[in-house]
Amino acid sequence: MKNFNELSQREILALAISLEEEDERVYADFAEGLRRDYPASAGIFAAMREEESEHRRRLIALYQQKFGEHIPLVRRQDVRGFVQRRPVWLVQPLGLDTVRRQASAMEVETRRFYERAAARTQDASIRQLLDDLAQQERSHQDRAQQLTEEKLRPEAKEDEERARRRLFVLQVIQPGLAGLMDGSVSTLAPVFAAAMATQSSWDAFLVGMAASVGAGISMGFAEALSDDGSLTGRGHPWARGAVEGAMTTLGGVGHTLPFLITNFHVALVIAFAVVVVELAVISWVRHRYMETPALSAALQVGLGGTLVFITGVLIGRS
Repeated sequence: MKNFNELSQREILALAISLEEEDERVYADFAEGLRRDYPASAGIFAAMREEESEHRRRLIALYQQKFGEHIPLVRRQDVRGFVQRRPVWLVQPLGLDTVRRQASAMEVETRRFYERAAARTQDASIRQLLDDLAQQERSHQDRAQQLTEEKLRPEAKEDEERARRRLFVLQVIQPGLAGLMDGSVSTLAPVFAAAMATQSSWDAFLVGMAASVGAGISMGFAEALSDDGSLTGRGHPWARGAVEGAMTTLGGVGHTLPFLITNFHVALVIAFAVVVVELAVISWVRHRYMETPALSAALQVGLGGTLVFITGVLIGRS
């Protein structure tokens, strides 16, 4: 890698052309990746891509005037001081907030490059162009805001909010709810069966922890390996797996922790109360995010939890 201060004017212009070309392609990828779920924001990044393309054309024209037709390949990774970019534009589906943060960081870095490059060059025409581009990058944020006002009309913003909500449900709520239901309901039988069979808080706690952690690991891997999210839009598989595994473990640990109380009967009553709270939370989440009628959600979850609880108690007493 070469130090920035060692670059010649020719290499600075070549690097600027390479940076603008890369930014142009990244914005094009942003626009394409957002087009399905956020068409208005995709239009904003398409307009930003056109601006970067215009910058590149101006740089090439000046380079040809000063140094001829051949432009050496000088890239950001060949020069010290540039921030390593995470290729978020390769992740599908794209997250709107992540994309906007990445775009903001790109604009800041490009502006600083032009300011430093203009300060180093001695050629008046090159300095003038670099100063102009630095100023344009400085006002790029204002331009982005202007584009937002032009393209994100109130109805478009509402559409994008609905799309954001849909993706949040698919990528976070759905796997989290599945994990919470599995952890809360499926561990009821072994925990309360062990409690009734042994009449020992500690034994019930050990069984509950083993069932909860084991179910969390199993559900997490099952979700992560189910699909890669490329066709379903459900997001990164390992992120979904982590959410589902964590919520599965949490659902089982909730009614297991009361058995740390040495008084068995007190622990049993508190554990039962925790189960009621867990089932109420699951019903609320189903109603709030999955658009299930409140009464229907309560009956479905309550019935399932009650049957599993009774099964555990009967097996423990047999």
